[in-house]
Amino acid sequence: MAQYTIHVNGEEHQVEATPEMPLLWVLRDILDMKGTKFGCGKALCGACTVHFDGVATRSCSLPVSAVQSAEITTIEGLSENGDHPLQKAWAEHVVPQCGYCQTGQIMSAAALLRENPSPSDEEINSAMQGNLCRCGTYNRIKAAIRTASGE
Repeated sequence: MAQYTIHVNGEEHQVEATPEMPLLWVLRDILDMKGTKFGCGKALCGACTVHFDGVATRSCSLPVSAVQSAEITTIEGLSENGDHPLQKAWAEHVVPQCGYCQTGQIMSAAALLRENPSPSDEEINSAMQGNLCRCGTYNRIKAAIRTASGE
């Protein structure tokens, strides 16, 4: 075990973990932040997406030893009371069905809108292509992103 200082949602945390422990398990099991989900464990589905210095990153394949001084943002840190424009648009468009992939979807969309506040449909498709939804809510996800972007 090693000691790490990580910055999550604007707060500094001291954690003890093996160097290869994925950030996902540090967030969920050590810091008790359950918003980030485990999906495939191979960085293929996007359910575990967080922001790593503002960039959408799969936390299931990122070892805690690689985090260093990066600022990590989880769904819990997107907004304090769930009123981020994407979260409001998600509710407006009734996006979630089972809901399992939704935190990863929102985190990817938030990274997209931070970088590109008015994305085209093609840019939305490109940014979101790595986030899988078993329920097939892709059209509602795209509509929510358009709404949050102010179209």
